[in-house]
Amino acid sequence: MEPKWLEWAKQLRSIAQAGLTYSKDVYDLERFELIKNISIEMLSLHTDVSKTVIRDLFDNETGYATPKVDIRSVVFQDNKILMVRENTDGNWSLPGGWGDIGLTPSEVAVKEVKEESGFDVEAIKLIGVFDKKCHPHPPSPYHVYKIFIQCEITGGQPREGIETCAVDFFAENNLPSLSIPRNTESQIKLAFKHLHNPQEPVYFD
Repeated sequence: MEPKWLEWAKQLRSIAQAGLTYSKDVYDLERFELIKNISIEMLSLHTDVSKTVIRDLFDNETGYATPKVDIRSVVFQDNKILMVRENTDGNWSLPGGWGDIGLTPSEVAVKEVKEESGFDVEAIKLIGVFDKKCHPHPPSPYHVYKIFIQCEITGGQPREGIETCAVDFFAENNLPSLSIPRNTESQIKLAFKHLHNPQEPVYFD
């Protein structure tokens, strides 16, 4: 579970965003702006993200605050799982990224695999919907839902993408250094459960 200060900071940010969107009174707007600034201070103090970056993230969001959606593609070959090495931290993750406006979750899963690994795939199964706060990810200014979708390779060849510098398959007992903001070991292990047992129920939360 995420620390209490992070939960409070996100709640303050949500209250501020809704207030700044729907309030008309100038004094209320000032108060909601103050609440937003407090949440930015809290997040900056406890993470390595600067206040300027966090403010820019918040200023891009309007309306009622809702969780962001991260799609991750689970692809197996010869009892190994496909992973890509991230340029940002040099660690490994399932292909994936933020959900795109106008695309379904499965379309995003297929697109991300192609862009980050070079493989053509078909989405076949929902593995789980993970609330990031319930798993051992590092603190994040966003409340994030992670959707894991199993895909099958239909073609293509391994190829690095713009955001990735390597492509490889890994056995369950030989996982590489993971990019923890994107996926955790327990989530990868759960994906392997679906490989070993196709009737494994969909995970949520």
